[in-house]
Amino acid sequence: MPRIVHLGFGNFHRAHQAWYTQLSNDLGGTQWAITGVSMSRPDLRDALSPDGFSYSLGLRGVDGLRVQAITVHDRLLVAREDPQSVIREIAEPETKILSLTVTEKGYGLNADGRLKLDDPVIQTDLNSDSPKSSVGILAHGLKLRSKINEPITVMSCDNLSGNGQLLRQAVMDFAQAAGWNMSEYLESRVTFPDTMVDRITPATTDMTREEIADVTGRREPVPVITETFSEWVIEDHFAAGRPDWDAVGAVFSKEVAPFEARKLRLLNASHSLLAYGGVLRGHDFVHEAISDPVLRDHVESLWAEAIETLPVSIQESCKAYCDALVARFEVPAIRHELRQIAADGTLKLPVRIFGTATDRKSAGSESSALSLAVGSWLAFCHKNAITADPRANEINALLFKREPEQGLYRKVLRDMNWVGTCPFEAQELVESAQSWLHA
Repeated sequence: MPRIVHLGFGNFHRAHQAWYTQLSNDLGGTQWAITGVSMSRPDLRDALSPDGFSYSLGLRGVDGLRVQAITVHDRLLVAREDPQSVIREIAEPETKILSLTVTEKGYGLNADGRLKLDDPVIQTDLNSDSPKSSVGILAHGLKLRSKINEPITVMSCDNLSGNGQLLRQAVMDFAQAAGWNMSEYLESRVTFPDTMVDRITPATTDMTREEIADVTGRREPVPVITETFSEWVIEDHFAAGRPDWDAVGAVFSKEVAPFEARKLRLLNASHSLLAYGGVLRGHDFVHEAISDPVLRDHVESLWAEAIETLPVSIQESCKAYCDALVARFEVPAIRHELRQIAADGTLKLPVRIFGTATDRKSAGSESSALSLAVGSWLAFCHKNAITADPRANEINALLFKREPEQGLYRKVLRDMNWVGTCPFEAQELVESAQSWLHA
């Protein structure tokens, strides 16, 4: 049976790639299995193993909650416990696709998109047979697979522009730094298609468990609830076959970039603004934040600025796309927590905001709404001790319980390595943050 190995076994994977694979299998053609890999936590493995790694997926729509059984996973490995088992699984001939949802921080990239070779974890992985990073595990797995010269597709499903090519470069950087002769194998037998994914998937809570149990009649430890909307655009560049994802709603395209830009600059950027601004204005969930007239105005202004930077070929679709976003955001039953979205701001802002503002600056246009979005993150950090961010300690030392001022913001830009990449001046960010702190 052909197999997918998936790094990053979280709720999004279980509601998105696993769901598409389940639907494809249900068509009755070639059956695909997924070996899930949790990077560090064993709790999902321990919770799912009694039921053979199956679980219920709740699809929340205007007509209520529909529940579907997801049975495509046949095992779940924990990389931190046994990285060699993951490396061996990547090298197995039955493995045809290696996919990832490890979030932006899981790639360990510099601002220029190259692998942080000076990162202590990467340094350790370069000289160890028990790597801990996702890129290290992937590179070690591909090195072992290269010995049998089997083709494989490596597919990033994270919110990074040009995610496939970024991951390819990161693997090549790792292999070169490790002194491995893998370039011919990577060039001729491994493909890295770009993808764009979209589906709002909140964290599992006790309410999730109760709602699923009301439909199925049994209480599960880790079900998932998501929205009925789902989007997956994939560059059709596979080295060793794939499930019939296109038959169940995925879109295969020669050019993913326009779809990706629309999603990052409209959905993801507005999500960040709603998250930081929403918490500052006393909200807990997305549906509350989008119903706040002040935040709704800010979001619509951000969209107006972002749409002007998108490819002309996709601009005509943006009004309908934004209308659909509002409808998705307004569903109270999804209960998408703002603080969940607010995580990893130091990684998300450059991807979601900076590029848009840089394009506007190049065109001679101002970006007051985009500046306000960055200001909401800064104000959020002034008011809240950050935990869910790879730079949390530095951010807290710089900003928590301090007043915004120009010298401090220059230091933020410098210490976050944003000098030269952030299109906003320090004084502009001071004013944006103050508008949130003193509203």
